[in-house]
Amino acid sequence: MATVCEFELNGKQEIFEFEKVAKQANGSVLAKIGNAVVLATVVSEFDNPVSEDFTPLTVQYIEKTYAAAKLPGGFIKREGKPSDFETLTSRVIDRSLRPLFPKGYVYPTTITVMVLSADKDVDLQTLALNAANAALYTSNLPIKKSVCGVRVAKIENNLVINPTPAELENSVLDLYVAGSKDELLMIEMKTISSSELVEVDIEAFTKIHNSNEMNEDTLVEAIAFAQSALKEANLSYEKAFEEVSKEKVQVELIKFTIEESVINYVRDNFSNDIREAIKKLAKSERATQLKDVAKMISKNEYCITNELEFNTIYEAVSIVKREIVRAMIVNDKIRADGRGLKDVRPITIETNILPSTHSSCLFTRGETQALVIGTIAGPKDGQMYEVLTDKSTSMERFMVHYNFPGFSVGEAKPMFGVGRRELGHGNLAKKALEATIDDDYNETVRLVSEILESNGSSSMATVCGGSLALKAAGVPISDLVAGVAMGMVVEDGKYSILTDIMGLEDHDGDMDFKVAGTNKGITALQMDIKLGGIELNVLKEALLQAKDGREHILGLMNEAANEIVPSEALPLVEQFAIDPSKIMVIIGKAGATIKEIIEKFTVSIDLDRDSGTVKVSGENKQNVLDACEHIKTISNNAPSRKEAPKNVDFEKLYQVDEVVTGKVERLVDFGAFILLPKGGEGLLHISKISKERVNNISDVLSVGQDIEVKVLKVKKDRIELSSN
Repeated sequence: MATVCEFELNGKQEIFEFEKVAKQANGSVLAKIGNAVVLATVVSEFDNPVSEDFTPLTVQYIEKTYAAAKLPGGFIKREGKPSDFETLTSRVIDRSLRPLFPKGYVYPTTITVMVLSADKDVDLQTLALNAANAALYTSNLPIKKSVCGVRVAKIENNLVINPTPAELENSVLDLYVAGSKDELLMIEMKTISSSELVEVDIEAFTKIHNSNEMNEDTLVEAIAFAQSALKEANLSYEKAFEEVSKEKVQVELIKFTIEESVINYVRDNFSNDIREAIKKLAKSERATQLKDVAKMISKNEYCITNELEFNTIYEAVSIVKREIVRAMIVNDKIRADGRGLKDVRPITIETNILPSTHSSCLFTRGETQALVIGTIAGPKDGQMYEVLTDKSTSMERFMVHYNFPGFSVGEAKPMFGVGRRELGHGNLAKKALEATIDDDYNETVRLVSEILESNGSSSMATVCGGSLALKAAGVPISDLVAGVAMGMVVEDGKYSILTDIMGLEDHDGDMDFKVAGTNKGITALQMDIKLGGIELNVLKEALLQAKDGREHILGLMNEAANEIVPSEALPLVEQFAIDPSKIMVIIGKAGATIKEIIEKFTVSIDLDRDSGTVKVSGENKQNVLDACEHIKTISNNAPSRKEAPKNVDFEKLYQVDEVVTGKVERLVDFGAFILLPKGGEGLLHISKISKERVNNISDVLSVGQDIEVKVLKVKKDRIELSSN
């Protein structure tokens, strides 16, 4: 018989139904908020342990299109490859719940969350995590701690818990926090840009773009606000779920330990060798140096006599290595590569090194190197995507794609499709940069980060290189954005916070903490905490230390920005305004006129019917300028709705083959515009001036010259001429 738990939390009614569906899973629940319904299941194979020392957990968040009463888009009408949102949500659930599994739990486990019914007023990401937590907590797996997620918005200077998607659109902050009643486990944050009209004088206003960067104190306040909501929710969940929890299975937690005597032998006799290996490890994420030490030790008489396997020796070497690294940091306040705790590795920056790209930036920090390439395209060239609760498709005009080939860490492996980690790193960089782009800029921008070398926080190198690539491409940004990866090591009640961590410190540390922002504040943050929570005062200390590192990097980035030489491949864009009532004349019947202009001058044209703004872009500067002149001529000759009686109707004034004398009004590369005696301008194309080839229009015509011309073609709003 089904059991129902109902909660009234943060202004929303939550309903969890247990033992109703998917009863063969170790744990399952139907979770409901409003009209949104998700099914979460947990399955673990207790009879199939893996031999490695890790928890083989797989998390899948799946959106079914029937949940929103629509068919899947595309040729195949069946859900297939997960969307970016599905993949990123799966990562959020994984990163939040993985810390709950006890060490030594090596049984294959899957957590599956399926959206069965959608509601546009419900945050599905938060509901998905809370449903997965409910299924896990009430399952028979050996886990007795509740973890849930909350989202925080800042609307009109007020913090709001779990806003609706509509409310989030009016927020300047998107903060997602996951944790238990006592601990913060995962944080993701980005700021959301806005614009406002500011009065310049009595009758004039100007539009100001705000990136809404957040200072450290305000961000900690928002996280504390989220932590309070997490405590209330988790206390409620644990109390109610206890009554429907299954009896926990007593599974063996495998201890991947080796004899203390082996560790002591390695520590007492080979610590200096391991220290030397650590110095080399500081230059690479690969562990080949440790393997070399282990091979050397394996030939020792002690190892041969005791018949020690290589894996055992290597494990002992790794344990001693971790002890040395952490002791150096906490006790000696020095790191494996000789840096102090707050030091940033040497940085070099080169911009526009690729001549055929719109922009590029090679950003190198220590042994991490990102080559970020920017490409600009028209508003209609963005990435189409679907949101489950929207009936129509949406367009993404700012994309950050992150690639991590094996050679970046010296691994001999081929390049395959994009993995979850690559999607996550690209998404973090996008969050960091997006708020700085002017809201009125509607071109499509794609940044691609190719990681050429990696030893710690290639995602933050992507942020730095990406910001400079935007600057080099001429994209209007409010400020440069820098990112820095932070870490922390805690030993015997003492802790040390590290700036600009490398791979070695990420692996052996207790916290992975990435902060990006401008000189004004933070635009994006991502944190995963391995040690089971972090105090807010320590978090604030880490944020302030990150600020110092960020400002140091921004200083170097600003120097590089001052030396940017625009790429010759960057498309020329000309923008001007015409009478909005004449936009349809530029478009022409069934788009014939605008298609003709596009093909004739090889340009792209974007028209705004409301404002009359015309944007012309292309690779050839002269073609762009000529297309602009042509459009202006059509507009000048076309009747305005308000002034129709005063404008020229060529069909009433001129006839084909009629010969008239006009005056050269202006010269362009492709011909001349002739002021006609009965009113209006006509186009005399360069190919119609003479039977001989004319290479330069100014060789045969000059402004103000009288010329006899014949009418070739007549339309209501334009006329084409030839030399008589």
